[in-house]
Amino acid sequence: MMALPPLRSGEQASCPRCGHAEVRRHRYPAQRSMALALASLVTLALAVSYPFLGFSVRGVGNRIELPQSATELIGYHEPIVAIAVLLTILVLPALYLIGVIWLQTGLLRGTPLPASRSVARSLAHLHPWMMADVFLIGTLVSLIKIAGLADVELGAGFWAFGTFVVLLLATTQSIDRDWLWFALAGEPSAPEGSRTGETAAGQGLTGCATCGLVNRLDTSGKGRCQRCGERLHVRHPYSLQRTWALIATSAVLYIPANVYPIMTTTSLGRPNPSTIIGGVVQLIEMGSWPVAMVILVASVLVPLGKLIALSWLCLVAPRAHRMKALTRTRLYRLTEFIGRWSMVDIFVVAILVALIRAGNLMSVTPGPAALAFGGVVVITMLAAMSFDPRLIWDDPDEPTGKRLT
Repeated sequence: MMALPPLRSGEQASCPRCGHAEVRRHRYPAQRSMALALASLVTLALAVSYPFLGFSVRGVGNRIELPQSATELIGYHEPIVAIAVLLTILVLPALYLIGVIWLQTGLLRGTPLPASRSVARSLAHLHPWMMADVFLIGTLVSLIKIAGLADVELGAGFWAFGTFVVLLLATTQSIDRDWLWFALAGEPSAPEGSRTGETAAGQGLTGCATCGLVNRLDTSGKGRCQRCGERLHVRHPYSLQRTWALIATSAVLYIPANVYPIMTTTSLGRPNPSTIIGGVVQLIEMGSWPVAMVILVASVLVPLGKLIALSWLCLVAPRAHRMKALTRTRLYRLTEFIGRWSMVDIFVVAILVALIRAGNLMSVTPGPAALAFGGVVVITMLAAMSFDPRLIWDDPDEPTGKRLT
């Protein structure tokens, strides 16, 4: 438990134990977020309205718009991958921006609009699944892959989407969660009898991961956040068991994701299946070492490293040593951050399948590994979310620690 001092614009407050930034104050938070969200929506509308990419080879070519990178996958019997692409690059970012505008409109008027607390809670859950920035990297990788084989055209939609990605990132960074919930629900008072400098769990309290409010739990260690309505537990129930189950599922999917072709390129009537590693080798042969390293790290090393890191954290959590807890916490945050970037290979496949459609002259089709690899990325992200990092700091030698783990 810690007490936050009054903060001015540009200041932040960090956890004294692990150093994580808990609160950042921004100047004109409502106006800033509103302006960025509106600009982001405008550029997103432009990105989906104009041609995104085009290519031509020997007089035969194709031009696509941004949504086609998802919809074309349906024609190749990959509806799950298509839905995942559509949600992560268009639908969820649009919903997030609309939610930001809804919240800030009410705050600028002086009265929160209906369902504002539910909207604010939803924004916290949407944020990890927005991957427009990863898609942009995937687009650049795709362009490098085909630059030596065909003429590539960057449409107005490409430049609009690049601008959208920058504005979307700026919008998410402009959200001051602490200030937002103060504005929506007023500044809360500390629970009666709470003491700073002691653990919340030891006092029968817990902090809400969604809005940050410290709540008192019932005798069974459960409750609901008084501010946002989120379900609360002293520790996530069956956190380690759920994480282990998701790790095992990801490990099983990791094998076909790397053994089977992720896409098949047809050139002059000759199909050429390519695995993830095969694509890395092809990029190296083309002389694109930097891009090859990006794919190798994002698509091979990151998923494998995340599985190993989460497995290790699950193993050591019940017997964690407080002296090493900071290192383990940083490792957990790293696994949370890097997991989404593995989607770059799925986005490369989606773009190439939609764009390279010149019949037997040149075409790309998705392989069976695409669905498996997408499953690895999503399930490892869910595994990281299922793991409760508070277990790292629990003392298993104390009665409270034994109850929490």
